[in-house]
Amino acid sequence: MLLSRYQMRRRHEMLGLERSAYVVLSRLIMQGPMSIGQLSAAFGLDTSTLNRQTAALLRSGLVERIADPGGGIARKFRITAEGTRRLEETVEATVAGLERVLSDWSATEVAEFATWLRRLNTGIERLSGQPWPRPQ
Repeated sequence: MLLSRYQMRRRHEMLGLERSAYVVLSRLIMQGPMSIGQLSAAFGLDTSTLNRQTAALLRSGLVERIADPGGGIARKFRITAEGTRRLEETVEATVAGLERVLSDWSATEVAEFATWLRRLNTGIERLSGQPWPRPQ
């Protein structure tokens, strides 16, 4: 959150995606199309919250509704090309911000920080029972 605030203050404009959009789009990139029920289970959020979030994403053209590719009954949400572009822009801005913050850190310090951050995240995921899918 501090990095996001720093980025916005620095440029005096809203950069990238809102946090909830970033999280949902990131999950759709990692797992492919998902239904409201699957998103609800993945995030531990009630369906009404996900309905509001996905409605905003639909209005913005960042996701689209599709028939279940597996033949199921529930319609699924799939990220659009525009959603992918905006997510990639947001990731690039975040990485650039981190690079500025860590510019005076040694390579060893950055690697240690990454190790501890991954350990913190996986520990939270383990306790919450909601692991985040990661690329291999």
